[in-house]
Amino acid sequence: MDILYLLVPLSVMLVLLIGAVFWFALRGGQFDDLEGPALMIVADDDSPKEKKSL
Repeated sequence: MDILYLLVPLSVMLVLLIGAVFWFALRGGQFDDLEGPALMIVADDDSPKEKKSL
């Protein structure tokens, strides 16, 4: 039962830390464009480039 005096505050601090990291990621624009990078892979142009003659 004494271990709860350690685990409860530790878990509250962990939840606050995870919430702060998530909030920082939201404010930093981490989740602004979730579909753009996936579409850039599909739209990638892999055709061979023309050689320039001198």
